[in-house]
Amino acid sequence: MARVDRERRRWWDGAVDFEQMWRDLEPLGRSASSGGYFRQPFGSAERECTAWFHEQAAARGLDVAADGNGNLVAWWRVPDARHPATVTGSHLDSVLDGGAYDGPLGVVSAFAAVDLMRERGFEPATSIGVSAFVEEEGSRFGIACLGSRLLSGQLSPDQARELRDRDGVFLQDAMEQAGLEPSLGPSTLLDGVSCFLELHVEQGRDLVDRDVPVGVASAIWPHGRYRFDLAGEANHAGTTRMEDRHDPMLTYAMTVLAANKQARVAGQRATFGRVEVRPNGTNAVPSAVTAWLDARAESTERLQALVADVERLATERAGRDGTTVEVTVESQSPEVAFDEDLAGRLAGLGPWPVIPTMAGHDAGVLASSGLRSGMLFVRNPTGVSHSPAEHAGTADCLAGVEALADALQGIAGGFLPDDSGGER
Repeated sequence: MARVDRERRRWWDGAVDFEQMWRDLEPLGRSASSGGYFRQPFGSAERECTAWFHEQAAARGLDVAADGNGNLVAWWRVPDARHPATVTGSHLDSVLDGGAYDGPLGVVSAFAAVDLMRERGFEPATSIGVSAFVEEEGSRFGIACLGSRLLSGQLSPDQARELRDRDGVFLQDAMEQAGLEPSLGPSTLLDGVSCFLELHVEQGRDLVDRDVPVGVASAIWPHGRYRFDLAGEANHAGTTRMEDRHDPMLTYAMTVLAANKQARVAGQRATFGRVEVRPNGTNAVPSAVTAWLDARAESTERLQALVADVERLATERAGRDGTTVEVTVESQSPEVAFDEDLAGRLAGLGPWPVIPTMAGHDAGVLASSGLRSGMLFVRNPTGVSHSPAEHAGTADCLAGVEALADALQGIAGGFLPDDSGGER
C-alpha cells in the first residue's frame, strides 16, 4: 500500500506541475472566435511562448542556449565533449488556426519529464536538454522544420535569406523585428548530442484504435510542398461568354479534383489547402491562380508518381481551358526511418506499439542529418490535428511524460549501444 501511495503522490505532484504549465501556455495566441491558435514564428504570440520557455527553464535552473536561427535548448547540466548529450523537446509555433497540442505538448512534457526524473532522485551523468525549434510548421515562411533544417545544414543560408512571408517580410527582417540577431545556417547548438527524442501528440487515430495511450514512431512518410502557378486571361464575369474564357480557376478546380482522385486510388495523400487568386474580384474572370499542394506517400517512388500524375492531369486540363500550368517544388522531405534499435527499446518500456506517421517533424530532419533520433506519440481521442479540435487527455499526457522520463533515464543510463557495438 505504501508503494501505491507514493505512486499516487508522485503523479499528483506531476499532474500539478504539468497542468500549471499548460494553463500558463494555453491562452497565448488563442483566437477568441475560433478557439484555434495563431503562433506564427517571430510574431508576438510565438515570442510570448518563447518567453514562457525561458521562464520554465529558469524555474528549474536550466541554462538556455540559442543559435542564430532562433532555436533554443535549455540544458540540465551544460554539455561537455567527454559525455554524449541527449535532447528532447519539439516546437512552439502553430499552423494558422491550429490546435493547442501540436508542438507545445512535446515541450511541456519535456520540462515535466525533467521534474519527474528529479522527483525520482535521478541525477544524469550526461547532459539532457529541452529544445524548442523555430518555424516547424512552415506557416509563415513556407518551409517546414525551417529551424532544424538550417541548424543541420539541410537548407542553405542563401535560400533562407530569400524567404518572405505573405506580407513580403523577409525572414531576417522578421527575426530582427522580434529582437533577435540572426546568423542563419549550420550551428553548434547540438554539438555533442548523440540522441534526440521528440514527444508529439498523435496526428491520427492509430493509438485510439489500439486502445493505448503511447506509441513509438517507426518512420515518416516522404512528403513535399508544390506550388502550382496557373495563368489565364482576366475578363468581365458578365459579358464574357463561357466558351470564350481562359479561366485558370476552372483549371485549378479540376486539378483539385484530380489530386483527390489520384490520392484516393493510390491510398496516398494529396491536399490543396492554400490558394491565391488574382485579381480576386467577384465580378471578374481571374487572370492567375497560385495554389499549394501538400503531397505524402508511403515511398519516394509513390510520391513522385502521385505528383507527376497530378501535374499531368493539370496540364491536360490547361490545354483544354486555354491556360498554362507551372509546378515548382518548394520543399521535399525523403522517407525517414527512425533508429530501429532505439525504437525497439522505447517500445519495450510500455510495451508500446511501433507505428509510422504521415506528418513531418524536427525529429525526422535531425534523423536525416545522421543524428540518432526517435519519437513518442500520445493518443489523440479525436484523431484530428492542425485544428482547434486537436486534443489529448491529461491521463494520457501524464503517461507520455512517464514514458519520456523512462526513455531519457534509459538513454542516459546506457541502454543504447554506441557505434562500436558496446553500451553507452
